[in-house]
Amino acid sequence: MKRLILMRHAKSDWSTGGADHQRPLNSRGRASAKVLGDWLRAQALMPDQALCSSATRTRETLDLLELDVETRHEDRLYHAGPVALQKFLSEATGGTVLMVGHNPGIAAFAAELMAEPPRHPRFADYPTGATLVAEFEIDDWSELEAATGTATGFVIPRELLEESGA
Repeated sequence: MKRLILMRHAKSDWSTGGADHQRPLNSRGRASAKVLGDWLRAQALMPDQALCSSATRTRETLDLLELDVETRHEDRLYHAGPVALQKFLSEATGGTVLMVGHNPGIAAFAAELMAEPPRHPRFADYPTGATLVAEFEIDDWSELEAATGTATGFVIPRELLEESGA
């Protein structure tokens, strides 16, 4: 069995201007990333490998999760679509892999992988910080196929922040 934690980066700061690749998180995004890390720890969903886009906002999201995990930052995950995401994931070696990327690719990849989507009103639009946890009955990531995943969790930071009173 393999587990995938598929996370869209937290809310970024559009006020900084400059290149999209260098856009950082805003204050809400930083708070969201921290609460997502708390949620992963509380659920005992600790990845043993992280695959992260090289963009500033994805790197910052991953850093703020405060996970002690082997990490690869990859340019080819920057705005990657489902085909590229699956190809990159097929090279993964971890039993539980965290991927941090961007929409629309992350949302499309999540939808493509699930046998049935999670019953959450925000799954289809996959807002910033949205995190899917899915399990697959495979021995190696190269065996991953569409519509074979079982969603075991889906959360958005806003709900976690409301629960924590932040």
